[in-house]
Amino acid sequence: MKLVLAVVQDKDSQRLSSALVENNFRATKLASTGGFLKAGNTTFIIGTEDEKVDEVLEIIKDNCQHREQLVAPVSPMGGNADSYVPYPVEVEVGGATVFVVPVEQFLQF
Repeated sequence: MKLVLAVVQDKDSQRLSSALVENNFRATKLASTGGFLKAGNTTFIIGTEDEKVDEVLEIIKDNCQHREQLVAPVSPMGGNADSYVPYPVEVEVGGATVFVVPVEQFLQF
């Protein structure tokens, strides 16, 4: 058995959740926050049999797209912030960060 942890952008969360249900995978969703953009994420916790891991990964890949987003950089720490003019920069967001870990024991009460 494997535990799949998938951190996805909130914009992809509902689409991924629906796709998992349609394919008979149960998941627990947790609200989380990214460190770089401080933006909302959703972390999915999915337990599945070893032979179904590739199917879960394909569902995640199909429903979590990369996209470009403009963000305003944070003003520098220290120094004179009065002369600092933040220009938006384009960064790639979205997609998914996925961890697959072995499960030694699974219990359901």
